[in-house]
Amino acid sequence: MKKRGFSLIEIMIVIIILGLLAGLVLPKLMGQADKAKKKIVCLQMHSLKDSLKNFKLDNGVYPTTEEGLNALLQNPDSEKYKNYSKGGYLDGKAPVDPWKNPYIYINEEGNIDFISLGADGKEGGSDEASDIRFSKECQR
Repeated sequence: MKKRGFSLIEIMIVIIILGLLAGLVLPKLMGQADKAKKKIVCLQMHSLKDSLKNFKLDNGVYPTTEEGLNALLQNPDSEKYKNYSKGGYLDGKAPVDPWKNPYIYINEEGNIDFISLGADGKEGGSDEASDIRFSKECQR
């Protein structure tokens, strides 16, 4: 029996086909990662909103913008928030977005909003670097 291997032409054809497939599939997969991160941001923002609702149920108001999301971890003012939950309203520490940036919390006269600064961590931007606002992109 004679062993027969692949010829150089056959190997080159397989490499070309694999290269073409990778060129078609990888861009679609890369776009999916950005969409998944945006969905994670929205899920985390909804979770924060739920925690803030519990805070308001106990204390009658949402924390101020200045008190921020840290008010969900520890009581910022024991005189103002007398019914504050003993364990706080979040487990551990305040969540960060998928790019490891803290969420921005805004309370304008009881209207709550959150902002993730996106991949670049700066205000503004476009595509995956664009800001994600709870009030615009994450409403169910």
